[in-house]
Amino acid sequence: MLKLLTKLALLLLACVCAGVLVQQTTLSALALSRVDPLPHTRELVSAARYAEAADYLGFFMDYDYVSSNPEAQALHHDIVRQRESWRYRFEKLSEGLVLGSSDEPLGIAAAVVTDFLVIGDIRDLTRQGLHLARDEEVDEVLVALSTLGLVASTAQLASGAGTLATAGATAPAAAGATAAKSGIVALKTARRLGHLPPWLGKTLVRTAKTARQSKGLSKLNEAFASVTTLARTRGGFRLMAKTRNADELAAMARFARTFGDHSRPLYRLGGRLAVDLAGTVSKETVKLAATFGKGGLRLLNQVGAVKFTKIASRSAKMAYKGEVFRLLARALFQLPPWLLSLLMMPGLLLCIPWRWLLDHRRKRRAGRRECAGLNGQ
Repeated sequence: MLKLLTKLALLLLACVCAGVLVQQTTLSALALSRVDPLPHTRELVSAARYAEAADYLGFFMDYDYVSSNPEAQALHHDIVRQRESWRYRFEKLSEGLVLGSSDEPLGIAAAVVTDFLVIGDIRDLTRQGLHLARDEEVDEVLVALSTLGLVASTAQLASGAGTLATAGATAPAAAGATAAKSGIVALKTARRLGHLPPWLGKTLVRTAKTARQSKGLSKLNEAFASVTTLARTRGGFRLMAKTRNADELAAMARFARTFGDHSRPLYRLGGRLAVDLAGTVSKETVKLAATFGKGGLRLLNQVGAVKFTKIASRSAKMAYKGEVFRLLARALFQLPPWLLSLLMMPGLLLCIPWRWLLDHRRKRRAGRRECAGLNGQ
């Protein structure tokens, strides 16, 4: 019996030692669980936010665990059918033409067309002027953008005429004015949608006061480029709203350029961490980590791309009927390695008494045999 207990104790000791070495990898694999996109997608559909629902569910449809799910397939089909219906398209087109804002590309395109024309800037300035005459609230940011739009349109006309007169020598200036106009139109769209960040609105108001000077638009060229990139991405205006300064705006534009239409669902899953990782880790690895939620992105940030890929592969192979083991693993994974090792020490201490008792019994038996041998002589 003692021999059996000793073997069990030694086996426990070996397991503890091995556990100390692999604890983080194993717990990491157990702690990961795939994000189920269906509940949030259904919430978006019930709120008639079909464009956002399509982007969110579409991100996960690239992975087998969702694309092979009949419920996900049916939900995705319903969203696509709704967005392709003529009634829905007509409503979104009307939103763009009348209100100047929409959450669908068709409606946004309609709003952009009107804003690219000088009449769009004049229309907005006239409306705000009427608000002022009626002693109503005036949108200073929209006034600033319309003012900048008129300046950009004037610059376009002037540089276009100069290009013809100089046989193309002023073409760069014309291109710069056109880029500025594109950025201003995008900013007006973001303002109407309520996604223009406060810090950028204040910057535009300050710039509009000196817009007639040659340096008025040049100061915003980098911001215009970033905004235009975000405008070309589905959900890009919502991403713009998350920025707090020019550096974050530029980083968000790079993020949108990398992940395209997957940018918005990816940001929802990982937040600022997803943006930071986009510049250091491959595109596919970041997307894979995001399917495990923010915890997956945190783990990727901690262990690196190579180790994370191994952990994710191991996690996919683990199957438990309940969530108890995963919840326990997540709790343990939050502990530092030294504390986790310390918690294993009781197992080591249990091994010592059994070993001491076995050695003591062996010595007593040996002593008895020796005495019996002497007595027999």
